[in-house]
Amino acid sequence: MSKLTHMNQDLLPETLSELYANMAAAFSSQFENLVELIVTPGWRQYQLAIILFLWMLAYLLRLFSQNRWDAWARARVGWPKWRLRILVQLMRRLTLVYFVALSGGLYLVMQQVTWPSRSYIIGVFATLAAAWLVIALASRLVRNRTLRQIFKWSMWIYATLIALGLTDDVAGFLDGMAIAIGDLNISALGILKAALLIGVLLTLARLGAGVAERGLKRNDDISPSMQVLLAKGIQVVLYGAVFMAAIRTLGFDLTGIALLSGAIGVGIGFGLQKVVSNLISGIIILMDRSIKPGDVISLGDTFGWINALGARYVSVVTRDGREYLIPNEDLITNQVVNWSHSDRFVRLDLTFGTSYSDDPHNVRATAIRAVQSVSRVLSSDGHDPVCHITGFGDSSVDYVLRFWISDPTKGLTNIRGNVYLALWDAFHAEGIQIPFPQREVRLLPDDADLQQLAKE
Repeated sequence: MSKLTHMNQDLLPETLSELYANMAAAFSSQFENLVELIVTPGWRQYQLAIILFLWMLAYLLRLFSQNRWDAWARARVGWPKWRLRILVQLMRRLTLVYFVALSGGLYLVMQQVTWPSRSYIIGVFATLAAAWLVIALASRLVRNRTLRQIFKWSMWIYATLIALGLTDDVAGFLDGMAIAIGDLNISALGILKAALLIGVLLTLARLGAGVAERGLKRNDDISPSMQVLLAKGIQVVLYGAVFMAAIRTLGFDLTGIALLSGAIGVGIGFGLQKVVSNLISGIIILMDRSIKPGDVISLGDTFGWINALGARYVSVVTRDGREYLIPNEDLITNQVVNWSHSDRFVRLDLTFGTSYSDDPHNVRATAIRAVQSVSRVLSSDGHDPVCHITGFGDSSVDYVLRFWISDPTKGLTNIRGNVYLALWDAFHAEGIQIPFPQREVRLLPDDADLQQLAKE
């Protein structure tokens, strides 16, 4: 193996100018061959004419079959989304699909019935068309538009070089464009390979993490918080593996990187204490399952339900549509009211007062009937509403009305308002008065008025 390596190194050009000259000569030779294929009469020109005819035939087939394919595609109602996306992409490239099928089928037939040289150009164009179609479909997996265009064009160029047989010349030229730093040798070819590998691995890691997350969500035996924790763990493992593979592909020594990262980590750790604290707090929240997606919590003046648990923060959506990103550390160190920690039953208390002339027994019964008429209030399973006298005030008899609900995510203020409105209607129907404080003001005479009164 070492002898073969030394032999290959001896055959490589020593300078970039020689590499460029060899590459230019290879391209010039391929261009001359292409011109010769077009100019020289014979089967070469016939193949070009056949390719042009096949493309025109594919275009005509698309015009005649477009409406039928559209009607057939609209009838695929029960298909999953990923299959429908592929179908839409194929419909947009229907001419290319027909050309791949026609040219590939003709190439296979001509390989069997005539000389291989008489179908070489057709095979090249069929290969290029098939590669372009596959690359166009595969690029849809990349969500970022800029990265998608980079991936698409780089893969198209690579597929074209393979079809034309220029990969060795281009690879040798790019491998010669290198920078040596000690024992580390970084070449343009190595960077391109690493970029391609990272792109493919990142796409696969994202798809794998998405599949794992959806599988965990469908498992009812795993709690929501553990589902989030496992999904985050899978993401860390997959993306960590991609990072390590990229480092190894570029040729870096992991031992030196470990020592350098350890030294840098000590310095950065002091500046990222809050970030690390939020990360650790997020892991603790996921493990102890104190809050989970869907729970209704109160933290200070913020009241809403948990929308998502992140590595650094928790997303809380309030009733007015606002989304608060609360750091995980605040949920660990501050007092949090979880309205649905063990169950979703929540008890609410309302206070009111009535006149001393009203019968307290009638007031309590009327209040209970009124609150039971509200739709969201529970009236069974040990959650019956109750009403108690809490004291005798200056101008009213004070009561507390306690009732239960099981849907705090629908709001607390609105249910209180509905109960107050039901009490108002019921008290008016029963003639129960809701008193308000009354004060009697007396104007006392001053000293001059008193003296005048004494003289009289």
